[in-house]
Amino acid sequence: MSTLSAPTGLLIGGEWVQTERRLAVMDPATFTVLAEVGDASVAEGLDAVSAAWDGFQSWSVTPARVRAEVLRRAFEIMSSELETCARIISLENGKAWRDAMGEAAYAAEFFRWFSEEASRIEGGFRYAPGRDKTIITDHRPMGVAFMITPWNFPAAMATRKLAPALAAGCTAILKPASETPLTALWVADVLQRAGAPAGVVNVITTTRTGDVSSAILADRRVATLSFTGSTFVGKMLLKQTAERVLPSSMELGGNAPFVVFEGADVDAAISGAMVAKMRNGGAACTAANRFYVHESLAAQFATKLETAFAALKVGPGIDQANDLGAMVSGKERDKILELLETAAAEGLDITPASTAPATGAFIAPYVVKDVLHGSALTTNEIFGPVAPIVSFATEDEGVAMANDTEYGLISYVYAKDPGSGVKLARRMESGMVAINRGLASDPAAPFGGMKESGLGREGGFAGIHEFLETQYYAVDL
Repeated sequence: MSTLSAPTGLLIGGEWVQTERRLAVMDPATFTVLAEVGDASVAEGLDAVSAAWDGFQSWSVTPARVRAEVLRRAFEIMSSELETCARIISLENGKAWRDAMGEAAYAAEFFRWFSEEASRIEGGFRYAPGRDKTIITDHRPMGVAFMITPWNFPAAMATRKLAPALAAGCTAILKPASETPLTALWVADVLQRAGAPAGVVNVITTTRTGDVSSAILADRRVATLSFTGSTFVGKMLLKQTAERVLPSSMELGGNAPFVVFEGADVDAAISGAMVAKMRNGGAACTAANRFYVHESLAAQFATKLETAFAALKVGPGIDQANDLGAMVSGKERDKILELLETAAAEGLDITPASTAPATGAFIAPYVVKDVLHGSALTTNEIFGPVAPIVSFATEDEGVAMANDTEYGLISYVYAKDPGSGVKLARRMESGMVAINRGLASDPAAPFGGMKESGLGREGGFAGIHEFLETQYYAVDL
């Protein structure tokens, strides 16, 4: 790791702080230790709050153009070092090189997008209907933002939060997942090199997540929480933030349906399915989790998907010849295997489409046919390369099955034409819908869900407003 120049300390107040206690970072492809990083205590977490609070006093009044230039430089640095970023991602996360490079490029784009948004925050000016006053609305940065990111997209989840927060004039304390801290530390180093002042970006890595996070959230200097992770953990955090009525943005779990309606182009649907399901090895909240295929197309779709899965080469993600890397840990791999065991107990044929290495956190891809709606594979977020296929008879039945979940992050709709697709998309109970395509995410688009998939939006024009307070002035002009 030393050849990659990845920091291993905590970033607090512009300084890389070494701790006595260390956190081992594993390579899930080999189960060997890549590096050891700092393991923050509660005291160090609160030191980060102090540093962010001090940094906010000047950063919040720094001209938007200056903040924009820091973010633009971060984009330029990251874009010139995409392979370095991808290598760190692939080594600590396990994902295939193609996915790691795709994530690195996607992550950099958030710096570019929000560098452009920093100087475009609009206020308002109008007369009250009674003409007794003028209504002026303004937006001001919230303050110190606490950010918790997951292991599945360690670069993109960090930049998707850091970029809008810094553009808005907030300062940040980022706590990445303990499985993938090196990428977040590298991203923070990019921002340091881009000119972010001391205290504007702070990163704490820790194995004492509950204690450290609770202490930070209880500190009155912290103004907002931005969390990406499971719905279960998100609900616990919301209980904590409720004590302080703390504004919170939540990007939570998903159970994305991929619905292929009668008349759809099966080959196009297969191409889209390979992206929607296999991006990041299926370990994505946006991953297609349940495949609902019209009965006239189900057999053909299943056969072609199985053929596509069989062609995937499984092995260490750092080897560019491989299509599917390791899961992030043996624990995550075993969760998927347990779900497959449950499906087998339900009477389903569980046969892998290809083979996977015996050593490391690898799992072969699976296409599971003749699945019943409501069974284990359709009610649980799989987070791996498993595609359960359910057939349906009518359009209404397909829509009803797709919406039959407490989650509502994203849906995938394949229809005979775009017009039909839009009509069907309007019936989907999800914050995002991909129509006749397998990918929807874009830094310029609002990312977020309905129901128990979260609160608020990231990216797009809405993303920066998660870090802004609206203030109204009543003026007698």
